[in-house]
Amino acid sequence: MDHRNDAALQFLATRRSHPPKMMTGPGPDPDQLADLLTLAARVPDHGKLEPWRFVVLGRQTLDAMAPRLRDAVLAAGQDQAAADKAASAMASPVIVAVVFSPVDSPKVPEWEQVLSTGALCLGLVNAALASGWGAAWLTGFAALDQSFAQAHLGIAAHERVAGLIHIGTRGAQPPERPRPDIAAKTEWRP
Repeated sequence: MDHRNDAALQFLATRRSHPPKMMTGPGPDPDQLADLLTLAARVPDHGKLEPWRFVVLGRQTLDAMAPRLRDAVLAAGQDQAAADKAASAMASPVIVAVVFSPVDSPKVPEWEQVLSTGALCLGLVNAALASGWGAAWLTGFAALDQSFAQAHLGIAAHERVAGLIHIGTRGAQPPERPRPDIAAKTEWRP
């Protein structure tokens, strides 16, 4: 095949998210992050609707958000361990909130727009990893609690946080995890 890209195939065969607890600073600077966002935005997008947007959370914002997140988790009835875990997730050098922002369209159902946004999340993780950063796609209370996301991430009532993409300097190599049994997950219809 003339268009085979062995380097890209090797990257995909070995890619591994880097948990935030295994990242250190610094994170990408604004120019580096703009490049990553540009790469991430090269996703399937039926109708060219761009049903997503980014909220970049830097260190100052994350430091201010952590105690508010801890308080919100406790107020929601979760225990101190859950609150501390949620707040500690704000320790990443940079977090990009990928916001699903659906667009009214007579031709493109919302479901396709959701899939485009998910593809963008993975695209951002892969762009960061391929650029040498550590990166992981997480959610958690800050993303899933609509009230918190509206108050602290500035999302609108019709929007949802599809993912919090943590990006920083790689620490130790994370251990490999079990991978799916593709034969058990695949049905062939000749």
